[in-house]
Amino acid sequence: MAKNNPHPPRHLLVIRTSAMGDVAMLPHALRALRAAYPELRITVATPRLFRPFFDGLGVDFLEVDTKGRHHSLVGMWKAAHEACKLGIDGLADVHGVMRSEAFRHIMWLHGVPVAHIDKEHSQKRQFIRQGGAKAAPLRHTVLRYCDVFRQLGFEFDDPTPAVPHERPNPMGDKHGRWLGFAPFSAQQGKTYPDDLARETVRLLAARCERLFIHSGGGSEAEFAHEMERAYPNVTALYGKIGLSDEMNLIAHLDCVVSMDSLVMHLASLVATPVVSVWGATHPGLGFLGWGCDPRHVLQADMPCRPCSVYGAKPCRFGDYRCLRSVTPQMIADKVDETIQNSELRIQNS
Repeated sequence: MAKNNPHPPRHLLVIRTSAMGDVAMLPHALRALRAAYPELRITVATPRLFRPFFDGLGVDFLEVDTKGRHHSLVGMWKAAHEACKLGIDGLADVHGVMRSEAFRHIMWLHGVPVAHIDKEHSQKRQFIRQGGAKAAPLRHTVLRYCDVFRQLGFEFDDPTPAVPHERPNPMGDKHGRWLGFAPFSAQQGKTYPDDLARETVRLLAARCERLFIHSGGGSEAEFAHEMERAYPNVTALYGKIGLSDEMNLIAHLDCVVSMDSLVMHLASLVATPVVSVWGATHPGLGFLGWGCDPRHVLQADMPCRPCSVYGAKPCRFGDYRCLRSVTPQMIADKVDETIQNSELRIQNS
């Protein structure tokens, strides 16, 4: 239905309910769509937690509670019925999972044109079989989001990287160099080993006036608070600021070191330089932060990587040597290089 739709929708519903990093890539595509169609009404169906990602885009929200009333397929059908009452005349499913499939089926039955993402599963499997160093990069996730909008009749250019905007600083006036470090991920194959993370904190703390550790709770927060106690210029962020203020802080950092994880994408939304560290996964699979400089990617050229798309597969050797091959000194040197490049761009602009 969508491919034969000659008239783009006037009220577009876009659904993406997880994961956080994937949701955080969606604003780039919406920004390009909004630039081409400023009168278009856009409603994003996503959990309430993710709303800060879309600040400044002028979108509406349909709250999807995947852990509560919308957890089941029946719950998603109810959410779709709620959406139909909003006057939606186009649905872009940029998630492509069972929940969103149920959602879009109900919308289609109500006569709403629908389009959904091609997740390129076979291409991703082929990329892994060939190995990252030999395989051609796949289409970026942000561009595949744009492809879904184009199926509905929209015509627009690919998004450009985000540009800096004035944001409040939740940590007060900035003096000197500020860095961020996010060594964690939901998957072990994307989490920097503990001993190397400690050494990285030592090296980075010596290079800046303030170093902020981005983390979740539990053992991640314990690590961050231990580093805070060990170094006077280190601040553990967990429990001090929320997601919106974390994005505001990142906008004031000179550089962020992140794994293939959420903080990389938050930095891309606020145009902060990123040094990204990759282990079991690979940027060629289409998940590098949009606008992040590929020259600032650190990864080992090994025949066993990438071993999975999302980093969930256990290391066949048991030691995650792909991560251990990226040393703390390599990270510190790349941070120096990244900041120097950033300063040169500012001077020449």
